[in-house]
Amino acid sequence: MTDSKDKVIGEVKEAVGKVTGNEELELKGKIQSSKPDLRDKAHEIKEGIAGKINDIIDKKKENKEEK
Repeated sequence: MTDSKDKVIGEVKEAVGKVTGNEELELKGKIQSSKPDLRDKAHEIKEGIAGKINDIIDKKKENKEEK
């Protein structure tokens, strides 16, 4: 599912849940509409971690080469 489709469907579910008093549907809508943002954030975190690991490995290699 595309990000925009998830957002729209999630927002509709949330609105229907609010109108009908169905808290479970409202919650499912909130979760679904948040998925694209969470995916983006997870990708940013993963990239940051990979960068830090690469920096650590590079520093270890440099230290070995200096000795």
